Amino acid sequence: DVQLVESGGGLVQAGRSLRLSCTASGLIFDDYALGWFRQAPGKAREGVSGIGDTDDDTYYADFAQGRFTVDRDNARNAVYLQMNNLTPEDTAVYYCAASTVARRAPTLLKLWVDSSYNGGGYWGQGTLVNVSA
Repeated sequence: DVQLVESGGGLVQAGRSLRLSCTASGLIFDDYALGWFRQAPGKAREGVSGIGDTDDDTYYADFAQGRFTVDRDNARNAVYLQMNNLTPEDTAVYYCAASTVARRAPTLLKLWVDSSYNGGGYWGQGTLVNVSA
């Protein structure tokens, strides 16, 4: 069975940083684009960032650009999300996802993150990030 397991969430004060991790098993990791999505209370899920084959193939939602950094370690089957200068608006459950379709082209990676649609892909169970003012 495919599993994506997130970790690294928690309670943090505004202005501080967190690094989320996601480890995958049961799939050929190199075949997948990896992404981070989030869902705040009472809001729809939204895309945060995605990464294709390499650290040069990345996409960020506008709110994440300049504050968040995504990277992957294929040897460890892991993807990370470094989040800096957090604000209370970043409070949400953060989900890791994997998609073979999004890996095919940068435009598809962008579409995947912007749409939050992961048909045929996989989701983790989520990790809660709570940012206090």
